[in-house]
Amino acid sequence: MRENIYDAEELIGKTLVAITNLPPRKMMGVESCDMLLSAVCDYDGEELLNLVMLEDKIPAGAKLY
Repeated sequence: MRENIYDAEELIGKTLVAITNLPPRKMMGVESCDMLLSAVCDYDGEELLNLVMLEDKIPAGAKLY
């Protein structure tokens, strides 16, 4: 599976799904307590990892069900 790589500039103004307040864990040498939700999709026979992005009208802190 190949990951889509996002530049920080591409994510400015986007609404992403984040899971917060996880127990601290070192990932790639950096402590993390959060996770961005992603999905694996097949594009032309290749699996790509994509961040889940929401419509801009959904406010920060909205609950997921």
